[in-house]
Amino acid sequence: MHPTRRTVIGAVLAMAGVPSVARTETEMSELPFAATTPMSVSRIGLKARDPDKLADYYRTVVGLEELSRDGSEITLGAAGRPLMVIEGDKAAKPDDPRSAGLFHTAFLLPSRPDLGRWIKHAIENRFAVDGASDHLVSEALYLTDPEGNSVEIYADRPQGAWTYSNGQVDMATRQLDIGAIVGTVPAGDAGWTGAPENSIIGHVHLRVGNPDEAARWWNQHLGLDTMLKFGPSAVFLSSGGYHHHIGANSWQSPGAGQRDPGRTGLTWVEMRSDAATAETVDHDPWGTAIRTVPGKPA
Repeated sequence: MHPTRRTVIGAVLAMAGVPSVARTETEMSELPFAATTPMSVSRIGLKARDPDKLADYYRTVVGLEELSRDGSEITLGAAGRPLMVIEGDKAAKPDDPRSAGLFHTAFLLPSRPDLGRWIKHAIENRFAVDGASDHLVSEALYLTDPEGNSVEIYADRPQGAWTYSNGQVDMATRQLDIGAIVGTVPAGDAGWTGAPENSIIGHVHLRVGNPDEAARWWNQHLGLDTMLKFGPSAVFLSSGGYHHHIGANSWQSPGAGQRDPGRTGLTWVEMRSDAATAETVDHDPWGTAIRTVPGKPA
């Protein structure tokens, strides 16, 4: 899911009349459901013209930490968990939003109060956001990084609160109640100190040329289930009953062919699998490398 209106989150929250809260210590959260399914998103790779600038964005705005650096390759994560690798290539051409590639990377925070803390962090630092949406199964805010990659920061509603119609999970795009989310942050809370432990990439949303073809590929090659189809233009797929680990749409990219490997943006998606015994690499119909690695949720 994705909004279309650009706004400044501080102004939205000010209109909501949300009071500030003092700081104290935060509590640990559990690993999100999205990471406990038989298969889940582990990491992504991004190609960048300026990897240092991009890494600084993900540290400052998303709250990731630098875990390692090898030449122009920078690995970022949360509480020691690797989540993304930024690969520098000064000669790369800018991403083409009409081509196949990344629609957004969705960073899932462990709890609604964590999202509230991030919102307050965004207000204090006057981060511009592209929009904010209630998707029924989750609550999300959207941004764009310095090289044009879209970013989602979200928290899930409890799985037991999700509803279904005709065998598909109900998702929508509705106005987000920012004040209610910030209101879940306890009085005297310590506030945002970076992406908390158990933050993960909950899902990756892809631009594709044909969502039906994408669904068939993910069904057959990775064993993901189709959770929801939005007509011919978008599909959402997952493992183990999650609302979606992978989204695929053609809203900007109908009929797109093979992705140009010389452009910035998404280079690979890594999926963790309970059933895998060795790392494998495949490519979706548009040339994006999909890695599968063995491992249990941790």
